[in-house]
Amino acid sequence: MTSAESTTKRDLSIGVSDSEAGTVVCLSGRVSVDSSPELRDQLLATLGRPSLPTLTIDMSKLTYIDCSGIATLIEALRIAHKGKTVLQLRGLHDGPRHLLEVTGLLHFFDTSGQTDHSSVPKAP
Repeated sequence: MTSAESTTKRDLSIGVSDSEAGTVVCLSGRVSVDSSPELRDQLLATLGRPSLPTLTIDMSKLTYIDCSGIATLIEALRIAHKGKTVLQLRGLHDGPRHLLEVTGLLHFFDTSGQTDHSSVPKAP
């Protein structure tokens, strides 16, 4: 696996690693109205690569995400589907998971590789 890029802006760090199976974008810190444009730019650049089978967004070190971050994830999901890329969310903690659940958006994302950090059991 190779590390392609790592950026930091305000309270958000974004690391990108590539392997034959796909790309992992690791988020650390907070995704807010201030940092979501940088996340959007990184995700769009990653999704613009040719023949990307899987994009995994590792949110295990993410402490906060607001509605602008959720909008960024939805846009990335839409683009991923158009490009036949599987977009996975991994490492969802209680806060981000709850926000996706109450908005009714969690079921749109692939969380099959998810380590469950919440007390809410997944349906079989």
